[in-house]
Amino acid sequence: MTKKDTISKLPIYKLQTPEEVLEYYKHWTDNNKYNKDMVEWNYTAPKETVAVVKKYTSNKNFKILDAGCGTGLVGVELKKFGYSHIDGVDFSQDMLDLVPQDIYRNLQKVDLNVDLKFRDNTYDVIICVGTFTYGHVKAHALDELIRITKDKGLICFTINEGIYKEYGFDKKIKELSDSKFWNVKEFFKSNYITSKDVRAWLCLAEIVKK
Repeated sequence: MTKKDTISKLPIYKLQTPEEVLEYYKHWTDNNKYNKDMVEWNYTAPKETVAVVKKYTSNKNFKILDAGCGTGLVGVELKKFGYSHIDGVDFSQDMLDLVPQDIYRNLQKVDLNVDLKFRDNTYDVIICVGTFTYGHVKAHALDELIRITKDKGLICFTINEGIYKEYGFDKKIKELSDSKFWNVKEFFKSNYITSKDVRAWLCLAEIVKK
């Protein structure tokens, strides 16, 4: 699929700057339109990703970070399966304002493209869904997510198929694997946004720290 084909599927994929993205979300969240669209479009990424995480951890007390949590769709899925120690961060305050109560322990407005203020080895699991996409978070952010994940912890994330090579995720994943910063356990094409025919790569990796 060409870049033009992918970008044409959703207007937000045409945005280039953080300012444009924030302004778009400001309007998209009016009257809960974002959540309504996700239902209408059959946005399967949160369920798909949590299902993969479940395969590799049964410990419901693990500390989990939902990086780019949006309106809390991943958090809702995690709660269904008994995970309760969940924190959420997102770049858009308008999205965070729509998060249901009692899903996350802590919510913060955070830019994942810059160095994070979390301490090293804070989380057992990090989930990042719908964030590695056009105009959003770049591949270098994986370095910070690894830093704040514990040894033998898990990072599970989606990458919009259209940016996989354009944003350098193919090279970054290979670099991290070759350097033995992680072991990739799952890597496959997910359905992502079914009714819009938007696909994403879904990756789960176990972190290795020496």
